[in-house]
Amino acid sequence: MDAYEFIKDAIIQGKFEPGMRLGEESLAKEMSLSRTPVREAIKQLEAEGLVVPLKRGVSVRHFTKEDIKQIYDLRTLLESYAASQAAIHRTDKHITEMEEAIELYEKAVDRYIESDLATTQDIVKVNQKFHDAIVAASNNSHIHFHISKVVVVPIVFRSFYWYNDFQLRQSLEVHKTILEAIKNKEPERARIAMHEHIFQGRDHVLRHLEQIEEIRKVKEAVN
Repeated sequence: MDAYEFIKDAIIQGKFEPGMRLGEESLAKEMSLSRTPVREAIKQLEAEGLVVPLKRGVSVRHFTKEDIKQIYDLRTLLESYAASQAAIHRTDKHITEMEEAIELYEKAVDRYIESDLATTQDIVKVNQKFHDAIVAASNNSHIHFHISKVVVVPIVFRSFYWYNDFQLRQSLEVHKTILEAIKNKEPERARIAMHEHIFQGRDHVLRHLEQIEEIRKVKEAVN
């Protein structure tokens, strides 16, 4: 069992909730591993910003609304630029990769069942495949490095988990618009489409968090 993948998946899926303390000893016992691979996994997750250090051990990072706004603002700048550059530098191979990713995305959406975790994971993976293809087509290795620092997987995962069928299909249509702009070598159109696409994702996450906050307040008032 890979300690890094185990812990990361547990965080992404919400099994390890924000604020939860993670100790090397308990994790090692749960995975039937020594503490060394667990310690290395935690270091990697800390470097990725998924956990934060405590006096003893680490805890799963909690993202505030302001964190989410800042993360999505950075994503918008970086991925919009990547899309515009992809429209200039893309090759036929890049276009094929994007088309394949969109086809896989559409199939994943067709299989989508709102409560089905495995299906949601498929959607996240093929969505990332599409965005990665755009970054590759931008012909700028520095973009990938910086985007990887601001694409916080748990937020992306939960945004898809909260989507309904209509919203998923709407996202698919935007992917097709972005592809069309890149295929036609229209950098400004590609930039604008990606810009709006990322902001739609941000607004969706923030709306859902506001709903959760309202529910929490009602429960506290009742109790």
